[in-house]
Amino acid sequence: MNYFAHAYPFLDRPYFIAGTSLPDWLNVVDRRVRCRTRHAQSYCADEREDIAELARGIVRHHRDDAAFHETRSFAELSLSLAADVRGHLADDTALRPGFVGHILVEILLDAVLFEDDPPALERFYVQLGRVDPHLVADAVGRMTGRDVGSLPEWIDRFLAERFLFDYTDDAKLLRRLNQVMRRVRLPALGGELLELLPDARRQVRRRATALLSATHGTRRIEV
Repeated sequence: MNYFAHAYPFLDRPYFIAGTSLPDWLNVVDRRVRCRTRHAQSYCADEREDIAELARGIVRHHRDDAAFHETRSFAELSLSLAADVRGHLADDTALRPGFVGHILVEILLDAVLFEDDPPALERFYVQLGRVDPHLVADAVGRMTGRDVGSLPEWIDRFLAERFLFDYTDDAKLLRRLNQVMRRVRLPALGGELLELLPDARRQVRRRATALLSATHGTRRIEV
């Protein structure tokens, strides 16, 4: 799951949704630092409610990811989109279509959710804007025993760029995908990928409810 799908049922709880975002933030800031369930679990009843909410969000992130990635819909869609990517970019032997298929399912599911509920994405950013990035970094340092001093700067950048809004536009989405490809040291995706994105969106939309059934219940907005 990606940022928004993790957070969507909890948009009135700023530190909780910061917690659901935290593992993915760390993947950008410092991939050597992992904040696992075992790191966060003992803080879920912390005397400070903001710390407890952050920890609960981290635990929820890992629980949701485990359930989501086990769904039949995710497995089938990932394979289908990987095959489509391979067909469009057949000359690029270094490309990992499976990786692209995986992240496309997650990103396009985010897009479905905030296309269906346009004010929700703005609420997501407003709520995260109420979080103290330095408190988050300090709490993660306590949980993991690792310094994440650059995390506050990344949170500020995340809030300023608001890149999730780009997921509904194919050209902007391709640019964001290539930022991910650079970060994981894979070749950039060519413009021919734009040919498959409209159908990829339709595939993910058709199965959005099934994708979220293991994490949000049978309806998209349920926990």
